[in-house]
Amino acid sequence: MTQERLSEDTQDKYIVPGLERGLRLLAEFSRRDRTLSAADLARRLKVPRSTVFRLLATLEMMGFVERTDGGRDYRLGMAVLRLGFEYLASLELTELGRPLLDRLRDDIRYPCNLVVRDGRSIVYVAKSVAPTPFSSSVTVGTRLPAHATVLGRVLLEDLTLAELRQLYPEPQLEVFTPSTPRTVEELFEMVQRDRERGVVLQEAFFEASISTIAAPVRDRTCKVVAALGVTIPASRIDPEQLDMMEEKVRDTAGELSRLLDYRPREHGKVVNLYRE
Repeated sequence: MTQERLSEDTQDKYIVPGLERGLRLLAEFSRRDRTLSAADLARRLKVPRSTVFRLLATLEMMGFVERTDGGRDYRLGMAVLRLGFEYLASLELTELGRPLLDRLRDDIRYPCNLVVRDGRSIVYVAKSVAPTPFSSSVTVGTRLPAHATVLGRVLLEDLTLAELRQLYPEPQLEVFTPSTPRTVEELFEMVQRDRERGVVLQEAFFEASISTIAAPVRDRTCKVVAALGVTIPASRIDPEQLDMMEEKVRDTAGELSRLLDYRPREHGKVVNLYRE
């Protein structure tokens, strides 16, 4: 028996099935599926409905789910929100980044965001809204596909081609607009061009009416830990104004990186991102 197999067996010994099912149940709720019935959850989790009712009763008692007005369906409760916001508030990244986002928003008068990567998704962890008619529909906690967003491309900059293939093993990537990369190789080439520039401006990459300017935030390990971005209308903006915005986004991301104790590596140390 291999060491890897021994590790899996040891890990399985400590798994609590009821807790695992409860967490999997909570994970079924999303922006698309805000309410679900016990029958829906039983079908998705492939467990008896009686088991789902016991899980829901426990989670409802603790405030993690609540019944909707009709009483038949369920939705996430306030306890989940408290956990999420407590986590976000505990992040040094968001504490340091929020005043910088506010300052950037005041400078350019458009919504500013800070996001992190969770696997194949980006998660918005801080947002600063501008007092203008133009607004973005995303909120703190919103998740979007990393490969199909400008902010996600920035968060993928450190990954090698082999690591990207491991993250996206499918032959074809999900396409959202004509600009979405269709293969891992196409995504990798796009990400490397972004890396060389240090800041990305892309029109209508995820949504037709939205453009994004984004730059990476690095910590003391020199790894990209977040992406800082500005959402602007996809209509034409004066090139000089765009240049100013790019510079401010890049500078703000650099300032946040320095606050996270980022120090650029000495020149001459090159990473082979094409390694297999």
